[in-house]
Amino acid sequence: MRLVVGEHILDFSEKTYIMGILNVTPDSFSDGGLYLDRDKAVTRALRMEDEGADIIDVGGESTRPGSEAVPVDEEIKRVVPVIEEVAKRVKVPISIDTYKSRVAELAIQAGASIVNDISGLRFDRRMPDVVARHGVAVVIMHIKGTPKDMQQNPTYTALIPEIIEYLRGGIMIARRAGVAEERIIIDPGIGFGKTVEHNLEIIRRLDEFTGLEKPILIGPSRKSFIGTTLGGLPVTERLEGTAAAVAIGIFNGANIVRVHDVREMARVARMADAIRRGLVA
Repeated sequence: MRLVVGEHILDFSEKTYIMGILNVTPDSFSDGGLYLDRDKAVTRALRMEDEGADIIDVGGESTRPGSEAVPVDEEIKRVVPVIEEVAKRVKVPISIDTYKSRVAELAIQAGASIVNDISGLRFDRRMPDVVARHGVAVVIMHIKGTPKDMQQNPTYTALIPEIIEYLRGGIMIARRAGVAEERIIIDPGIGFGKTVEHNLEIIRRLDEFTGLEKPILIGPSRKSFIGTTLGGLPVTERLEGTAAAVAIGIFNGANIVRVHDVREMARVARMADAIRRGLVA
């Protein structure tokens, strides 16, 4: 299975790909405020590429549980200058983490070649057209509710089938808009309208998503389900838990892992690939 991303072709028979997180926000749950300055953000992007990131994912709005939406103009002001500068200096693809079509369009014009949409193309009706018109790749993620209310007692009758159906619907939305099949990625949305038990079940049963025949992205990095599972650990002490989630996710079918700790998780991915598929660099 391959993914066409701008001038890049990601071949998932070769390796698991690392998506490095670059939050240009004051309030993200893990690294809020660290990279609001453009120069610091660019330096971080370059460092992630050097540490093994295959994709740089730039976001200008925190979507942590309970978060409020950021005005479009403010989000644009945060991400576009960073993407413009990063695009000049890195060789890997850049992703824009947004569900707003206007932000996505300007980010694409600045150099992004992937749209990472937490709503699975549901929150902004113009988003599918923007993705199709610009010929970029798209991550279709599952979410139950919105970031503001998604963790208020999320319940499911059948967790995995319901997520699969939502993702299948997102794929159909993309197809109808004209998005090419080889530019669609799926993400079950760990932490987005899920309990601790739901998140663990998604990773345990990740292989069931392979039936959608799309590359699978997971984003467990430093999330609260890890802290809770390990006895209430703070964000700063979730590295080992993240490594376990990443390794098991890869073993169960993940093709892309979205992480904060790029160097460490790139090593985890290489080891997991070597064990699972005999892919030794």
